[in-house]
Amino acid sequence: MRTHRKASAALAVTAVLVMPTTTAFARDGSDSVKAEGWFAPPSPFQLSNALTYDVKKVPVGSRVSVVQQVREHTGEHTGERAGGTGIAVRFRVSGLLPDRMYGAHVHTKPCGRTPDASGPHYQNVEDPNQPSIDPAYANAENEVWLDFTTDAGGHGAAKSRHDWRFRPGGAHSVVIHEHHTSTASGEAGTAGARLACLTVPFEPTGVGTSTGTDE
Repeated sequence: MRTHRKASAALAVTAVLVMPTTTAFARDGSDSVKAEGWFAPPSPFQLSNALTYDVKKVPVGSRVSVVQQVREHTGEHTGERAGGTGIAVRFRVSGLLPDRMYGAHVHTKPCGRTPDASGPHYQNVEDPNQPSIDPAYANAENEVWLDFTTDAGGHGAAKSRHDWRFRPGGAHSVVIHEHHTSTASGEAGTAGARLACLTVPFEPTGVGTSTGTDE
């Protein structure tokens, strides 16, 4: 009986730790999408959409938010470069290591139990040779780069704006990397190890897409 109680208590604690950390998926009149959460390590339950793979560099409980805004017509939306057809992606984190450089990019697949589950970087014009390290394709204009440097309090932010939109179902996550992104030939687009990942339902979502799965 005592063993059963201990097991039940352990399960209850585990359940609290693996509660889904994505707290909001919101769409409003300005065609915006928001995802936010608190990073947790991968678990067998796979309930969290905000995952840290390196708890020293992206601590458990640190917070992340991503907002995508779609701009379609002049004057209908607020923000920089309003008008035309395009996207703006805004990224914020808190609770990370202070005064440290990180890389971050939009990736093609949802986060999963392993860092590689999120697939390659999203590219507006796809490089036929993957993984892409050709600066003609792996660059900040053709991909969504969100590199940032934290302040003394561990806060960081970045934004990226483009005159193109995601392909339906083509973008699913933002991955935090080890360091700022390289632009050198032969290593363009690389930013070191994948430290953490947030699944984001970027628009347009496509048909039959899913989030929070391993590949």
